[in-house]
Amino acid sequence: MNPNAAPVRKQNKRREKEVVILQAAEKIFAEEGFGGATMQLIADAAQLPKANVHYYFSTKEELYRQVVSNIFDVWLQAAGSFEESDGPAEGIGAYIDAKMEISRTRPAGSKVWASEVMHGAPIIQDYLETTLVEWTNSRIQAIEAWIAAGLMDPISPRHLLYMIWATTQHYADFGHQIQTLNHNSPLSEDEWNRAKDSVKTIILKGIGVAT
Repeated sequence: MNPNAAPVRKQNKRREKEVVILQAAEKIFAEEGFGGATMQLIADAAQLPKANVHYYFSTKEELYRQVVSNIFDVWLQAAGSFEESDGPAEGIGAYIDAKMEISRTRPAGSKVWASEVMHGAPIIQDYLETTLVEWTNSRIQAIEAWIAAGLMDPISPRHLLYMIWATTQHYADFGHQIQTLNHNSPLSEDEWNRAKDSVKTIILKGIGVAT
């Protein structure tokens, strides 16, 4: 009998519970905002007793910060294309693809982030001033290197990033509006692919990159 089996099962069970709670919290924070969300609402969405939620996350703020951190981790992974690509066509193109897919599969996460920032980031300002600043500066350096190599037009890297964020996250933050304009139907697989291709083409051509 494996003496480590029981601790491993316990650890896996804990992780599974945390995932369920975090998914429920992301949904509730997106719908209610930080102020309107309660641990009881999150527990109900997770179909768990409130005491279980408090066992894993002692306060609402702790849970909220973990949700925000998870959202940003997903966005960090999406930006891996900057380091893995030789030029802007592949690097920025793959980043746009990934951000569009995140907006499709994790719309609640984008809404949580947008709501927090639009309210002046009262909970995560320290996160913006450290993690976000460092990440943004590293992306700017990558774009500046591509500009210096003559691979794209000499545009402002910072404003390019802002444009990519605004465009890709629009599909999450304003999903209801898009659905309404799409004959009250969610975008199909083909429509999503056309949207991604269109956004990539417009942005890459706008910075002088052949598609």
